[in-house]
Amino acid sequence: MQFRYEAVSAEGATVVGDLEADNKIAAVKKLEYQQLTAIDLKESSVLQRSGRKKKASSQEKLIALHELATLLESGVGIADAIESQSCADYAVDLHSAFLSIGTDLKRGSSFSESLRGSGFLLPEYVFQLVQAGEITGKLGASLRNAVNQMEYDQKLAGEFKAALIYPSILVVSGILAVMLVFVFVVPKFASLVEKNDDLPLLAEIVLKGGIWFNEYSWWLAGFIGLSIVLVVTLFKEPAVRQRALDIMSGLPLLGAWIGETDTAKWSAIMCALLTSKVELLAALELARIGVSTSARREKHSRVIVSIRGGKSLADSLEEAQVLTPTGYNLVRVGEKAGKLPEMMKSLAKLYDESGRNRMQTVLALIEPIAILTIGSLIGVIILGVILAITSVNDVAF
Repeated sequence: MQFRYEAVSAEGATVVGDLEADNKIAAVKKLEYQQLTAIDLKESSVLQRSGRKKKASSQEKLIALHELATLLESGVGIADAIESQSCADYAVDLHSAFLSIGTDLKRGSSFSESLRGSGFLLPEYVFQLVQAGEITGKLGASLRNAVNQMEYDQKLAGEFKAALIYPSILVVSGILAVMLVFVFVVPKFASLVEKNDDLPLLAEIVLKGGIWFNEYSWWLAGFIGLSIVLVVTLFKEPAVRQRALDIMSGLPLLGAWIGETDTAKWSAIMCALLTSKVELLAALELARIGVSTSARREKHSRVIVSIRGGKSLADSLEEAQVLTPTGYNLVRVGEKAGKLPEMMKSLAKLYDESGRNRMQTVLALIEPIAILTIGSLIGVIILGVILAITSVNDVAF
């Protein structure tokens, strides 16, 4: 159990903090062992009920790490910075993570070990950047690089979700429009099927389809609901998500967009790792983990093997066909000039801009395709109804 305490030290100073104990009695004994006299002691669950959120969002985690990086860059010691963060008004899981880190630091663990064991769900490159910062003595700068990279990843994800809002609304609205036509319009003309045994094929398909839709509407709704639940459940499995992404990466325009976005992210992570003095092979291995598609991960694996065989990074990338000619030239210049991190940053900007343009192209195509498809479906339905009416009344065109 987690407890928030207020106590008085042997010197008479007021001390506020958090500790972990089985119960209140054990918490008081722990404070006495530290030569502290408890004044106030509350369970963390009480704090949660008083308004503290149970789970932090990705943005709140980013803000917490940003504040920690700022403290470290300002010269505050890691132990004091973690203690300050553990007293902040964060969500329960974030609060518990900082408490765990503080406890491990007091036991003599390094910050990177404490961070990894705290249950703080972070990308793998964050732990490596922190470890590199401890080795080089630039923990604040390394954590700042990690925060900047996390912010970049969240920005990409946010832009993608925002860009999909309008096409999604358009597609859903079109589906609802078609369903409404089948529910309210087509059934009005269902009797025409009984009056005429020689309906045109299109009219017969539309009218009988509308009759079937209304007779089995609840079964259809249940099937759609179960299908949605099944798809959502399946997509919780990493293997299914990976397979779907691999399939999409093979499509003509969408595949190029995924590839450019992947390369931009890979380059940005490489820049952050190399800036924090992470060794090249270790940086390549960590950046490879962040690559989204299986085919591109395999290419990056071949790059690592080539470098271990004595080849340069630029030649290895070119041999595996990972980048464009411009990308190979940038990497080659960076290797020769000893400015590989800067070139990786330029490469990330280059592919990021190209990926954004590609995304706009993809989304620009979705809208007219959706409009044409929905308009065609509604037009076919209306045409089928008109053919049925004119057939019954023997109207010649």
